[in-house]
Amino acid sequence: MSNQTPIDQIAERVERLLLRYEELQRTNALLTSQVETLTHERDALKSRLGAARARVDALLERIPDNLATHKDPT
Repeated sequence: MSNQTPIDQIAERVERLLLRYEELQRTNALLTSQVETLTHERDALKSRLGAARARVDALLERIPDNLATHKDPT
């Protein structure tokens, strides 16, 4: 059996809860930071993808013109 008084037991549990709460706060801050980083990375990749698509579309539009001007008349 424990020699602690009920008040001491409650105080110990509160201290453990406070430590756990602080640990969860730190974990949450790290995860929030990671989400922000990944969100920025995703947005940058989406932007690059959009630019690449635009370049490919522009090249595809030029293909028929290039084929028509470079056909062998034979």
